[in-house]
Amino acid sequence: MPSTYTRLFAALCALATTANAVTTIEVKGKDFVNSETGDRFQILGVDYQPGGSSGFTKKKDPLSDKDACLRDAALMQRLGVNTIRVYNLEPSLSHDDCASIFNAAGIYMILDVNSPLYGGYIDRTAPKSTYNSQYYEQVFGVIEAFKNYPNTLGFFSGNEVINEQSVKEVPAYIRAIQRDMKDYIKKNVNRTIPVGYSAADVRPILMDTLNYFMCEDSNEANSESDFFGLNSYSWCGESSFKKSGYDVLTEDFKNSSIPVFFSEYGCNEVTPRVFTEVQALYGEEMSQAFSGGLVYEYTQEDNNYGLVKINNSDTATLLVDFENLQKQYAKLDMSRIQASNASQTSISAPKCSSGLIQNSTFLSKFDLPSRPSKVQDMIDNGLSKANTGKLVGVSSTAIPQKIYDHTGNEVSDVKLKALANGESNTPGNSTSSSSSTSTGSGSGSSASVTVDANAAGKMTTPFLGLLVGAAVAAVSIL
Repeated sequence: MPSTYTRLFAALCALATTANAVTTIEVKGKDFVNSETGDRFQILGVDYQPGGSSGFTKKKDPLSDKDACLRDAALMQRLGVNTIRVYNLEPSLSHDDCASIFNAAGIYMILDVNSPLYGGYIDRTAPKSTYNSQYYEQVFGVIEAFKNYPNTLGFFSGNEVINEQSVKEVPAYIRAIQRDMKDYIKKNVNRTIPVGYSAADVRPILMDTLNYFMCEDSNEANSESDFFGLNSYSWCGESSFKKSGYDVLTEDFKNSSIPVFFSEYGCNEVTPRVFTEVQALYGEEMSQAFSGGLVYEYTQEDNNYGLVKINNSDTATLLVDFENLQKQYAKLDMSRIQASNASQTSISAPKCSSGLIQNSTFLSKFDLPSRPSKVQDMIDNGLSKANTGKLVGVSSTAIPQKIYDHTGNEVSDVKLKALANGESNTPGNSTSSSSSTSTGSGSGSSASVTVDANAAGKMTTPFLGLLVGAAVAAVSIL
């Protein structure tokens, strides 16, 4: 039987690894890839905006509530996702706890830089009036807030800004925003973070939108999209590859030179949702054109798209849609999905020209608006008084809330499992089951391990002292 000293030492050593970090993701050709292994990264994700747009204020956003993030990260691990998308963020708030919790869970973040509040978005009907330094306080503020987290996968420059109501010049402004974001990242961030656009599935202009954003322009270098998101709800219920139009989408996007993924999917015209489209999206045919997708959405809101119902701060219910999606994820062949493909990563982007644009209603010129001088100053000198985030230790792994399934039975043993360094979450949680370091007993509390973005996964000197001191104390007691 192990001694008290042995048990204490082992427990403290295990807790030290809760600060481990995921491996950053980069873009190569039309694939996302693991920057260390070169393996392909396919997005298995959910859109995450608890409370909807009305739940966002200057004092609260989805990644500022530590208790909610711990609960949701643990449930997302159970579901099998590896990525979340967050639409509305307030740069002045601290996101260290939530970002670090999702990092420990092996879950990446794709973040929209816009805000629904005045001054935080581009007006699609008058883009020139909102393309100013006030807007970039929001945009660059989000970049600063999230640039040091290794699980920041990318930033969206806009979401469905281009539609039937937008003026013709809007694409040039979105591309200019991408230019400005990428120049800011190049000057003020110690790694490349991809920037892309999330488009509505507006058929007459969809391919023009892709071509406009993915082409390379020698006159406006660094303005092209690094990836392209598509919000599509064409597969409803027990549909099929052809009936849903997925065959057409696959044909349309198979020659893309950048990663394309569903930034929203999950039609709810037929309920409960059965998510049979998951097998098609991650199947051999579609996965050559798409890099996965994000289900809309995690929490149940008035529009009835939720996977989880947040009853109150103390309880939540896993809806039948959660269970159905979990079952579909569990069927996936992750070895095949993650296999690298040289023909995918070596694709080059086309050169920008008016010939890429087929619809006469879409902008066919690539002259971008000039950058305001104050915005140039922000890029050159960094955002003044920026709230820059950093990875911190995860000091709790067991969630305090009660969780129920859709039949009303309580779900036991819901806790966050801190993954090994470099691991990301997978369906079935196979990586975490072999490398989990959570104690998961009692209150779930553990000693906090403080790290920075460049030292994730390493024990700090103070903690080593704590570890040795505790071990010595145990010996003296014995």
